[in-house]
Amino acid sequence: MTETLILKNARVIATMDDDGQEIEQGYVLVRGNRIEAVGPMADCPDDADRIIDLTGHVVIPGLINTHHHMFQSLTRALPAAQDGELFDWLSALFPVWKNITPAMQRAASRTAMAELMLSGCTTAADHAYLHVNGITLDDSVQAATEMGIRFHGARGAMSLGQSKGGLPPDELVEQDEHAILRDMQRVVETHHDHSPDAMIRVALAPCSPFTVTTDLMREAAIMARSLKVGLHTHTAENWKDLAFSKERYGMTPTEFTEDVGWVGDDVWHAHCVHLDDAGIALFARTGTGVAHCPCSNMRLASGIAPVRKMLDSGVKVGLGVDGSASNDTGNLMDEARLAMLSARVRDQNPGAMTAREALRVATRGGAEVLGRGDALGRIQPGYCADIVAFRTDDIAMAGGQSDPLASLVFCTPPRVNWSIINGRVVIEEGNLLTRSLPHIIEEQNRMAELLTR
Repeated sequence: MTETLILKNARVIATMDDDGQEIEQGYVLVRGNRIEAVGPMADCPDDADRIIDLTGHVVIPGLINTHHHMFQSLTRALPAAQDGELFDWLSALFPVWKNITPAMQRAASRTAMAELMLSGCTTAADHAYLHVNGITLDDSVQAATEMGIRFHGARGAMSLGQSKGGLPPDELVEQDEHAILRDMQRVVETHHDHSPDAMIRVALAPCSPFTVTTDLMREAAIMARSLKVGLHTHTAENWKDLAFSKERYGMTPTEFTEDVGWVGDDVWHAHCVHLDDAGIALFARTGTGVAHCPCSNMRLASGIAPVRKMLDSGVKVGLGVDGSASNDTGNLMDEARLAMLSARVRDQNPGAMTAREALRVATRGGAEVLGRGDALGRIQPGYCADIVAFRTDDIAMAGGQSDPLASLVFCTPPRVNWSIINGRVVIEEGNLLTRSLPHIIEEQNRMAELLTR
């Protein structure tokens, strides 16, 4: 018999449904891994296999991270890379990353996933473009399964080394693009789940125009469509990115993405800080998504993406924390705050993004970007039970009780109190249940020391 779970007495539930419904003193009924009902406490059933009292909590759909490089959590705040823009930053880190092992990759992924989950994230996409020393996407999938997070593994690749005009050193790239494509097909066939409530999905993700060839971009797009999986890459991140595209390909990033077939509702691009008006119109027209990474963009002085213009034009936009060597944290709620604040700074307009808009981008927006808008991102009957709850009596929320939902963004509580992923409680009273957090931290620090000493 399918188990039932009731979340009751929530101070406010932000459903993120089409009407933007917010339910005060509400409940959610979960049956198995699906939401069966949501409404006011007057309609709450009396019995369930488990009942959780969420008095004094704000309840929202689980946050969705659309762009990450989880291996980078091993090299946070590395002195040599603290003050460089994108290309200099990468050049400082490439010599370190070439020594990452599969065990380090798994440890880094567990760290990144734990940090995301504790910030309220329930679904994460990882752009895994580093394949050295035997690392495969299977390492990331293993970590996700252990942690209990919903996972989109993007099988990335770098194939264009310095000797061929690319940015990464030759020893860090995969030279054989036919082998890359074979492994892309393998990981899709091994791990991808097409079902609406899938816990594991795979996308194909050549890293960027300055790290792979045009042939690989085109061939990956053809393969992704034949296998019916998503496509992901970096686009228009900073001014050097733009200059490289024009010098090597004779095109703007917008022209390049269209030329290689990288537009459509199965594609999402990270950053797009310098996406031009033609690119915004192209993405809106084709249903192409954007992973907005405000902290990383500011950390690397890349600029601030024109998110207000994107949203107003109908572009699908989600949030990404990006790698933890260009963000140095993996707090997705904080990323929502930065998305709101940076939009206001860019447009010099306090109305450029509201707190509720930021939460929508972080939840429903991310689901749409990842092609999961029919199952994730809402607290609505029929949707997957990915639900998080924050206490309103935390010190971060003290004095912010007049609008506790907006206070989640403006005040940013440091840790989620409850998290349910696919109907399973994975965080209870602020404690991660799926793995030992002290063990994750100890292993991560040990691996990082081995890597960077």
